[in-house]
Amino acid sequence: MSKFTGYKCSICGTEYLPGQVTYTCPKDGGNLDVILDYDAIRRKFQPEDITSRKEPSLWKYLPLLPVSEPEGHSTPLHASGGTPVFALPRLAEKLHLKHLWLKDESRNPTASFKDRASAVVVTRARELKSEVVVTASTGNAGAALAGMSAAVGQKSVIFAPKTAPQAKVAQLLIFGAKVILVDGTYDDAFDLTVKASNEFGWYCRNTGYNPFTLEGKKTAAFEIWEWWLDAHRDWHKKDSPLDNHPPLTIFVSVGDGNIISGIHKGFRDLFALGWIPNMPRIIGVQAEGSAAIANAFNANTESITPVSATTIADSISVDLPRDGVRAVRAAMHTDGTYVTVSDDEIVKAIAELGKQGVFAEPAGATAYAGLVKAAALGVVGSEDPILVMNTGSGLKDVRAAMQAVQSAPVIEPTLEAVKKNL
Repeated sequence: MSKFTGYKCSICGTEYLPGQVTYTCPKDGGNLDVILDYDAIRRKFQPEDITSRKEPSLWKYLPLLPVSEPEGHSTPLHASGGTPVFALPRLAEKLHLKHLWLKDESRNPTASFKDRASAVVVTRARELKSEVVVTASTGNAGAALAGMSAAVGQKSVIFAPKTAPQAKVAQLLIFGAKVILVDGTYDDAFDLTVKASNEFGWYCRNTGYNPFTLEGKKTAAFEIWEWWLDAHRDWHKKDSPLDNHPPLTIFVSVGDGNIISGIHKGFRDLFALGWIPNMPRIIGVQAEGSAAIANAFNANTESITPVSATTIADSISVDLPRDGVRAVRAAMHTDGTYVTVSDDEIVKAIAELGKQGVFAEPAGATAYAGLVKAAALGVVGSEDPILVMNTGSGLKDVRAAMQAVQSAPVIEPTLEAVKKNL
C-alpha cells in the first residue's frame, strides 16, 4: 500500500501527485494537506490493530503516517510522542469544572511538542536522501530538528532570531546543528530559510510550509483519541454512560497555527476512517500581543492580517502566521473558538501549573491561561470534559519562569536564620 496518494491545497483544493510538489501550492501558495488512502487503511486495519500496539511513541501510528518506519532503533527520534495525560483535580475544583486533564508534551526528547513534526520530517528527508535539513525557529522547532537529526546523523541548519532564549540556543548547539542567529524577527528568519533552501537545495522543515510537519503533529490527536477511549471505558465501569458527557474540549496555544491545525488534521483522519463518531471541540489560545489568527476568527474571515508581535511567550510570537487559514478552520469546523490572554495571565498560569507539578514554558502555559478565561466567560461549562495541551518545558525559558515566582531568600547557615525566615 502506498503511504500517501498526494496532496491537496487548503485554499484552492487543487490536488497533486506525490512527486509534483514539495512544499506549498504553486497556484496560490496555500498549505498542502497530505492525502491518505483511507479506503486502503480501512481494508487493512481496524482501530484495535492500532491501539493494541505496544510502541510507546508516535510510531505506533505508522499505518496512519505518510512515511516509512525510520532507520535504526531506540534513538530519540524513535522516542518522540507517547506523552502522558495528567488529571488536574485541584485546578478543576478551582475553575468549577468536573473533568480536567493536561497532556504534557514537555516529556518529548527535546522537551517540546515540536519533536513530533521533526521526527516525521527527518524521516521524510532520509527517504528523499536530502543532505541538509533547515528550519527557522524561535527555539523549539530548531531544537527538535537538531535533536532528531543528531539521532540519525542528519546534517541540520537552524536560523533563529538573536532574541531566542539562551536555553533554546544552547540546545541547538549541543545537538551539533549549524546555528545562525538572525538580527530580526522569526518571520525574517522564516523568509531567509526558504531562500537558503532554494539556493542550496536543502530540505526545508519550516512550520506551515512543509506539509509533513502537520503529519507529525497530528499524532497528538491519535494519542488523545486512544486516551479518550480508555477514559470512556472507565466512565462506563462507574455507571456513567458515555453518551451523557459533552464532547471533549481541547485547549491549544497558537502561534503560527501549525499545532492546532495538526491536531485538527489528526481528528479529521480518524473521522474520515469512521473511527470516531464526531469531532472534539478545539479552542485556540493566543497571546494578546500576537493574535493574528484570533483576530481573523473573530472577524469571521480566513484572511490573516499580520501584526507586530510582542509577547513573553516567544514560541507563539509570530507576526504573520504561516498556517493561519487551517488554524482558523480548526476552531470554526469543530464548534470551537479563540481566546486571547495577556502576558500577566500567562505568567500566572505558569505558577498555577507549577503548583500541580507541571513546569510549562510561557507558550505551554498559554493554553491553561485561555481555559481560565474561557471558564470565567462561560465558554465552557462545568460538565465539559477538558484537555489542556502543555506544549513545552519551563526549562526552555527560565527567565520567564522566574517572573512567575518570588525569588528565594538568602540566609546565614544557622537554625536561627531559618526560624526567622519561616
